[in-house]
Amino acid sequence: MSDTTSTGTSTGTGTGTGTVIGRVGVVGGGQMGAGIAEVCARAGLDTVVCETDATAARAARERIAVSLERAVQRGKLDRLSAEDALARLVFSSDLDDLADRQLVIEAVTEDVDVKTAVLAAIDKAVADPDAILATNTSSLPVMRLAMATTRADRVLGLHFFNPVPVLPLVEVVSSLHTSQDTLATVEAFARDALGKTPVRSQDRAGFVVNALLVPYLLSAIRMAESGFASPTDIDTAMRHGCAHPMGPLRLADLIGLDTVAAIAHSLYDEFKEPLYAPPPLLTRMVQAGLLGRKTGRGFYPYDRP
Repeated sequence: MSDTTSTGTSTGTGTGTGTVIGRVGVVGGGQMGAGIAEVCARAGLDTVVCETDATAARAARERIAVSLERAVQRGKLDRLSAEDALARLVFSSDLDDLADRQLVIEAVTEDVDVKTAVLAAIDKAVADPDAILATNTSSLPVMRLAMATTRADRVLGLHFFNPVPVLPLVEVVSSLHTSQDTLATVEAFARDALGKTPVRSQDRAGFVVNALLVPYLLSAIRMAESGFASPTDIDTAMRHGCAHPMGPLRLADLIGLDTVAAIAHSLYDEFKEPLYAPPPLLTRMVQAGLLGRKTGRGFYPYDRP
């Protein structure tokens, strides 16, 4: 069931193999999925967003509309382009609306069982056996997710960073089965159609960025947990001492403490290194629902979104 229809045109992107991606699907309309759908629509692509039900689909549309309006108010996007981008999006609660998609990006919760079930369902819904399926996982094994489909050679990781419309990086992650054609096509799509900066990564927990970033965040949490320094002082020290734009604890709040914990668990499961183990404070905060900016409280208080 679709809540709106697309009136925009599709430009697509050419690659060295002659593949043109002009029809994109995004499954999951939360913070990450909405951001991915927004950048696709702003790039002129025919984009379908699938959610669990009509209420969630409407919430996804509102999330993107608010983001587009924010870009207009900040002078990053003109009003007509924002209206065109929103009109180009189709919001649905039926995976069958993905049947004609050339690329579908899964962006649901960071849970291996949920993601494998969703990818298996997408695989059945998409009619073209040459269509590419991508997962936005930040740490889970792409191979494990790909094996839930019938097209493991056409599955890869496409990991965007939050906020997606602002941050330019995307990690393109190949599994042992991912074909070189799939890798090249998606890398060119990210670079040429979306204007992102792609980096390639092998299929290891954390990929490039989180394998380096998360141990740093966990170290900051342990420092706060021990009482060695306050969250404010830790963040101030890293901002003004290392010229970081944001301190590690405020960054953890922005990412979501549940996401940080999930990545830490994936890293520890794979490498068994103590620096990857989630600190008890992080575990307790997640259990308490204190997940950071998205819930109104983490290491700092926030206005509820």
